[in-house]
This record gives sequence, structure tokens and C-alpha cells, in this order.
Amino acid sequence: MNYALISDIHGNLPALEAVLAHIDQRTDVDAVLHLGDLVGYAPWPNEVIDLLRARAIPGVAGNYDSTTATGYGHCGCRYEDPVQEALSHESYEWTLAHTSEASKRWLESLPFRIDLRPLGGHVAGPRLILVHGNPVLNTVYWTEDRSDSFCSKMAEKLGAKAGDVIAFGHTHLPWHREVDGVHFVNTGSVGRPKDHDPRAGFARVTITGDAVEVEFVRVEYDVHRAAAGVRESTLPDAFADFLEHGGKPVEAA
Repeated sequence: MNYALISDIHGNLPALEAVLAHIDQRTDVDAVLHLGDLVGYAPWPNEVIDLLRARAIPGVAGNYDSTTATGYGHCGCRYEDPVQEALSHESYEWTLAHTSEASKRWLESLPFRIDLRPLGGHVAGPRLILVHGNPVLNTVYWTEDRSDSFCSKMAEKLGAKAGDVIAFGHTHLPWHREVDGVHFVNTGSVGRPKDHDPRAGFARVTITGDAVEVEFVRVEYDVHRAAAGVRESTLPDAFADFLEHGGKPVEAA
């Protein structure tokens, strides 16, 4: 099975549209799945949700999704500095106010975890396990510099074994590593990359009986349209700058 894994769209409709159009043109994708954080930071939360629902794309809840659905006190984001913390609160309050009740109900229905058996349930084969942040809490950042022992501990929490693939997002930085036969894949971000590359990103994961192949794909999209949408809304202009620079930190005014 060949999976396109999309994550951290964060309300960026132009980026999502471009990624789905790219996936539609490929012959090496059998299914599309999302790994959460569908809303926040950009002005199209309802449109992003409507498109995913229209395409019947299943997936898990991100921290932004579950907190928006429940009206929790904050989005659960990690803050690099006081400026980013203040901006994050502005984003969350805006998202709470502009996400429809129907969209919130749908976000609330998203599961924390999804397990798939790419080779079918009739044989003992590898699993694809989807979470947003990590197996314990979807706000914890699972970065590439985490130790092998940390990865093994997370695999144990999920009951993963050699040959399985654990996929997640949340950090907006793509990476792939194998530890004790378990593959760990961070898919990167569709709508809010943080690696100084403004293009939308996703991961294609191919799982066969004896191999796992991971491809990180970048897709050009109309970043200027996305940035203009932010600036035309009441969201902070800093979010538009962020998109244009691929996550380059925005200096305080």
C-alpha cells in the first residue's frame, strides 16, 4: 500500500488544495490520511474541514483540533519566546471565534490514534500507526534529535514491533528513522512549514511485506494567496510573513 500522509494544514486552504491536486496526479498513492492540526494560524478553518470531509480523508485529532472543538484554555502549542506565545494566543482566539459549530463537532469526532494493516487483516503483517504528536499526549514535540531510547519507549507505548511504521506530525519538520526495525516518520507540514522552505510538504509511505519506503514531497503552491488571505483577515500579519519565509522567525516589532 502507498499512503500519502498530510499533517499540520493549519487552516491553509491554498496549500491543501495544491497538495491534493498533486496527489491526484500521482499513480503511486492508494490512500490519503491526515495527522491532525487542521486549523489555526490561517483564515480558512471551515473550508479546510469541508474539503477533507468532501474527499472523505480520514485522520487523527491534533492538539489544535481537540482544543478548538472543546474550547480549551489554550491550543497546547510550544512557544519559542514571549512574542510567539502572544501570537499563538491570538491565533487560537481567532480560530475559536471563526470555526463553525458544525466544524467543531466534526473536529471533536476525530480519534487520537488510528491503526491500519496495509496487507489486510487476514495475515500477521506490518501496521501503520497514526498519532499527531506522540502516543501519550498530542502536545509533546517528538523531534529528530530525540534519542533512540525515547523512540523505543514510544514504540512500546503503542505496542509496535519490527516492521511497523509510526507516523506523526506536530513539529512541522519532516524526518524518518528506523530503530529496532520500527520506522518513525514525521510527515512535516502542509500549511505551516518550519524548515525555511515555504513549499507545502507531505510524506508518501509505501509498506510491503518486507520493506518500508518513505518519500518526503514538497509542492509549490500560491503562497502569496495564502499570505494575502491572512493579511486581509484580522489575524496577525506575522503569520503571513511566516508562510512566505517557510517558518523563518519573525522579528518583534
